[in-house]
Amino acid sequence: MNARASVAGTRPPSDVSAAVGLTGLVGLCLWIGICHYWPQIGAAFDLPGPRERLTGPNAALTGLVFTALPMVLWSVLVDKVHRRPSTGIDWDNPRALSEVIDVSITKLAGLWATWAVIGALYCLARWYWQEPYLIAMHVLGAVALPLFLLSVPYVLWLDRVLVNPRDPCWHFGAMLIGREPFDPQEVWIHLRAWAVKGFFTAFMIMIVPGGFANLVTPDWGTFLSTPVALAGLLITLMFVIDEQIGSVGYILTMKPLDAQIRSANPYLAGWLAALLCYPPFQLMSPSDRPLFYLTATHGDDNWVHVLAGQNALLWLWAALLVMLTGIYAWATVAFGIRFSNLTYRGVLTGGPYAFTRHPAYLSKNLFWWLASMPFFVTNGSSVDMIRNTFFLACVSAIYFWRAKTEERHLLGEDPKYRAYHEWMQHNAPVTAALGRLGRVVKGRRQVIQPAE
Repeated sequence: MNARASVAGTRPPSDVSAAVGLTGLVGLCLWIGICHYWPQIGAAFDLPGPRERLTGPNAALTGLVFTALPMVLWSVLVDKVHRRPSTGIDWDNPRALSEVIDVSITKLAGLWATWAVIGALYCLARWYWQEPYLIAMHVLGAVALPLFLLSVPYVLWLDRVLVNPRDPCWHFGAMLIGREPFDPQEVWIHLRAWAVKGFFTAFMIMIVPGGFANLVTPDWGTFLSTPVALAGLLITLMFVIDEQIGSVGYILTMKPLDAQIRSANPYLAGWLAALLCYPPFQLMSPSDRPLFYLTATHGDDNWVHVLAGQNALLWLWAALLVMLTGIYAWATVAFGIRFSNLTYRGVLTGGPYAFTRHPAYLSKNLFWWLASMPFFVTNGSSVDMIRNTFFLACVSAIYFWRAKTEERHLLGEDPKYRAYHEWMQHNAPVTAALGRLGRVVKGRRQVIQPAE
């Protein structure tokens, strides 16, 4: 699509249909309801076992299945993503196994070596063997042998139908075996993609059980009486949606689903900007980190204390915070099975991405500003006010930096993203408005500059 034509025309189509994420959302909500109302369900059907809510790690991880299965079925049966040219698969002309066996062996060597390196790094990094990461290590340890065994028939099956079976994983294997020429650039593409998958998959598995338990465990009826309690419940729900669908995205990076990582961000600045937002490198929390922006006594609940006694304002603030976390969750739902950081897995232009190129970052940062209200401190300390406001501004600046590095990556990968970027600049409500504001500020700055 011509970028200039897209400015005046329609928004470029999204590579992910809205229905994919919505089906996953329905499946997840169904499972959340089952887990919360399990005592009543068990009693109604006289099921064996304890009559208590399902709040443990196994229930949380089962939620990933309830989330993933509807999205996979819709993607394959309705959207037929496996037939897209972008998968690199030609199902109609499979090769004989004898034609690809050597390629597959080389690829398996590269894949197994990659897993071995990731496993070794997990062992060396101490934080993976402490709470809350232990659950991730237990899960990954449990699936290691099945994945190893299943990788053999999967690679042999897929290589028969791949247009070019000598993909980045093959180049890495060829480098290790040393019998065939390989492309170093393809090796780096492979290593960057698996660095993303290895780091963030463990992180996502780690955060899933806690949020799920916080949502399912309490009696929901007790949260309806006050705006603070209701907002807390709904915000927890939004974060659980984000965690579950985001985790599925990291797990299902598969070519037959057209959800493969086509490239990971090649820029060091992009990696730095992203990793600064996640443990163990996170700069903004816990409280001993340099960009911690919260007053220790109240944290992200500072809005509750600042607005205490103002019931109308509390309801308004609660609605704003729920709306912002809803947008944040919507931004993840819109990805369907393709969510992940630092990667290019197709171009997403629908849902909240029709309003701004970075709805998750924008809504998350607005949430932090409204929830922590750093410019209001109940202890009366102007020092705390200045410190909190300054460091939260630094956090927002990091997310702005992340957005720019991600755009730089995507602009270099796909003409469709360049067309989308240009269309958004002129037509999207939020992006276009911010662009106009930026031009006004820049114009005024130029006006007040002294003539040379």
